[in-house]
Amino acid sequence: MRQLARQPVKHICAVCERTLLTGERALRFSPNGEDFVDVCPLCQEIAIEHGWIKEGSPTTPTVPNQRRRRRRGLASLFDPRRQPPDDPVVAEPILRRLSAREQQMVEAADIFNASDYRRTVGGIAKSLGEPRASIVPLSGVSGELVVTVAWDISWYQYRVTPDSAQPVKLAERGHELAELDATYQRWNASIENDGRLVPEIERL
Repeated sequence: MRQLARQPVKHICAVCERTLLTGERALRFSPNGEDFVDVCPLCQEIAIEHGWIKEGSPTTPTVPNQRRRRRRGLASLFDPRRQPPDDPVVAEPILRRLSAREQQMVEAADIFNASDYRRTVGGIAKSLGEPRASIVPLSGVSGELVVTVAWDISWYQYRVTPDSAQPVKLAERGHELAELDATYQRWNASIENDGRLVPEIERL
């Protein structure tokens, strides 16, 4: 009896939620010390920084301590493992001359650049090339903005809420640019080699 051909198993990264490319090896990490999830090679540093345990690694008391240190609220802002906070997109004198909408975009970029998603985007860009990006303030009083980072075969959208305890969240992802509303395809920002988001404002 002829055996059926085995379908390749799809691996999805638990950090960036990207489907791994053919030939790209998934690493196994445990977020809770019990269950294991797949992590792509580009996100393994982020998984380690979150205290996730790599499969095969010895379990030590240092992991819970790292987790507690990342949950100290305002004190976590001074965690040396975070992206450096001293590289704002715009210097203060220029910032004061921008419109309110432009200031929102600059603040959203600074918040995004201080998050782990900056490193994730920079890592994906090493594989897929330079992406297009946009920063779009949402209407209403919430102060939320949407950051879209897109390649020809993949896109990610992040919600930036400046006053939130978790100011950056991965909101949506997809594969076709046609899935994106035209509002988010007004490419008004760029991504640098290290994943840094920079709004394209003429006066900069």
